Amino acid sequence: MPLIDYKIIEEHIAILTLNRPEVANAMSKNLLDELNNHLQRIDQTETIRCVIITGAGEKAFCAGADLKERKEMSDDQVISAVSYIGKSVTTVEQLKIPVIAAMNGVAFGGGLELALACDIRIASENAKMGLTETSLAIIPGAGGTQRLSRLIGLGQAKRLIYTAKPVTSTEALEIGLIEKKTISNDVVESAIEIARLISNNGPVAIKQAKTAINQGFQTDITTGLAIEHLCYKETIPTGDRTEGLQAFRGKRKPVYKGK
Repeated sequence: MPLIDYKIIEEHIAILTLNRPEVANAMSKNLLDELNNHLQRIDQTETIRCVIITGAGEKAFCAGADLKERKEMSDDQVISAVSYIGKSVTTVEQLKIPVIAAMNGVAFGGGLELALACDIRIASENAKMGLTETSLAIIPGAGGTQRLSRLIGLGQAKRLIYTAKPVTSTEALEIGLIEKKTISNDVVESAIEIARLISNNGPVAIKQAKTAINQGFQTDITTGLAIEHLCYKETIPTGDRTEGLQAFRGKRKPVYKGK
């Protein structure tokens, strides 16, 4: 049985499902290997315009690292394993197209770090999430200390990390940790609805918007505006831009080809 269920729906939307429900979809090395293989395939498939990542079952999105696997590791092996999670999470973040986390259940430790690397987070009403590493006498090591503070601010990030206390999806929405809360059996469908909206827009424009936002956020406003201008210029010579204008004039839905 594959540890990652991969499928394409409606031509332009890929869904990756972490498929280890018996261990709360924990990240084993083999699961990460499969995840990276699928991410590489997606990055090379021009027809895919949005990715959804979710978990199998109703209880867990991802409980983080596979601690049973880690029990048998030496200190150096643990460091290497955490580094591999971090690199995998960064690969998710660096996909050229938008990624939506459909958080169908708990997201702890590396599971939340995976969601933080996504562009948009949707959580079920029963979901709980947190960076719980300090309760195990370690710290988030797959980007959590950096991405969480950038998303929700220093004070809230410190509160969550220092206390190791998970938050409900209601509180997560209030503090900006997720963008939408939905009923438990509707989280993937809600993600698909957003993915459809994204996929209907100009693919080159979406990619350039993601680049401009992500790269600009890391720098000062002057540099950010320069990055935005460069990304905007990439959309000008495309056939999609011409198609968008013609569709607007003709009062019809545009048919974008990503070129």
